[in-house]
Amino acid sequence: MDLFGRDFIVTQDWSREELEAALDLAAQMKRERFHRRFTKILAHRTFFMFFYNPSVRTRQSFECAATELGGHAQFLQPEGMRLKTATSAGETVEDAARVMSRYAAGIGIRVLEDKVPFYGAGNDLLREYARWATVPIINMADDKYHPCQGMADVMGWAEWFGEGPGRPQYENLRGKNFLLTWASGALARSWCSVQEALLIASRFGMNVTVARPEGYDLDPQVYAWTKANCKASGATFRTVSDSDAGYAGAHVVYSRNWVSPNAYQNGEFKKAAEQQKSASYSGWTTNAERMARTDRGIFTHPMPVDRGLEVTDEVASGSRSAIYDVAENRLHVQKAIMALTMGNIAG
Repeated sequence: MDLFGRDFIVTQDWSREELEAALDLAAQMKRERFHRRFTKILAHRTFFMFFYNPSVRTRQSFECAATELGGHAQFLQPEGMRLKTATSAGETVEDAARVMSRYAAGIGIRVLEDKVPFYGAGNDLLREYARWATVPIINMADDKYHPCQGMADVMGWAEWFGEGPGRPQYENLRGKNFLLTWASGALARSWCSVQEALLIASRFGMNVTVARPEGYDLDPQVYAWTKANCKASGATFRTVSDSDAGYAGAHVVYSRNWVSPNAYQNGEFKKAAEQQKSASYSGWTTNAERMARTDRGIFTHPMPVDRGLEVTDEVASGSRSAIYDVAENRLHVQKAIMALTMGNIAG
């Protein structure tokens, strides 16, 4: 399968077969890490990492991925570049994208939360870069989607319900029950990771439940895609407003805070107001008692975990926590995506 030159902005843009090609390569790269047939795929090539927002795992995993493929990842920040903004003169996206394409094999962009004036602006920026760039644009998290995280998630779940690390069984996810539950938290998180979790779980045939307080629904387009994905695979989709309702029979529990649809007002991210609103809700923490109602469910989270608010330490560090497996898989899925889109190899 030829994916050379393809952008990766949301998993919904890729077919199930294309996603599986990348995931299969990621599993092979995990099993045979550092094998010499992988270590020169990006030899002498550079991947630009453009960070509007800071990160821990994203920068580390992409830099390691580029190195293990024989390439180089270059860290960029907008304050170190003379770019045009709404309030300052500088280089346009068209000019920046076209020039960067002459230098690098691909461009990753991370822009979300307080670096955008309204919901969707970050995703719009990525698509504007994709319009002008002649190399792949990789979404390293925007305010709508986090496709690399979604791929790491589903690979981790399929390993748990498969044959272990590096040996995922994706068909075993079909018919499993996936619970995405809102949780209070101090970080006022964007929707990108949880929305990708909905999209990827439904693409692989899981029954999806979203548990959230009233007023915390996610993007209607993502709900529509999730419903369509579930219908296509014979799975179900529902939303509930009871903090306990989704745990019974769940196989995968994903507990995370996210902001309300009113987080942006007059071109500004109202972080303090969202934190205050989130703190007003109690009883939405994933704990051992709730996990005991699942069908031997696993706990998953993209990290960083807001321990004590989103989930208790007992669950996050417990024997059925997948958080570190998923975190490791960011490296492997990103290696596969970079290899396929920038390295001109068959899937």
